[in-house]
Amino acid sequence: MDQTTTEIPPKIFTCQLCGLSSPFVYYGQKPPNTRAIVLLEECFVTKDPFSPEKEKFLVLGSTCSLCSLCVCVASDCSLFYTKRFCMRCVNKHLDQFPHQIQAELAKKKQQSSKAAVS
Repeated sequence: MDQTTTEIPPKIFTCQLCGLSSPFVYYGQKPPNTRAIVLLEECFVTKDPFSPEKEKFLVLGSTCSLCSLCVCVASDCSLFYTKRFCMRCVNKHLDQFPHQIQAELAKKKQQSSKAAVS
């Protein structure tokens, strides 16, 4: 009898802000093959392609705790402050974040506008 093997298509994580797209192997707080690691949020996780060790992994992103947008961990797309927030929600609710975070974001914005000018 002919056996057909159906390959399960990889699950794909896509950042809804920058478009970063990558296969992921796990979504949750306790990645597989890790010993005592529990992440602070539910994350999309992939195997580290640069490491032969099974327990090495990369966090691709998560969902915004306010609007549920799927966002990567790049600083242009999201911010983690007790929970994950997309930058749209951060900018919309900036006054509700601590002053230190507001100052860091203002400084980053200033630096990026200087870089765009030069």
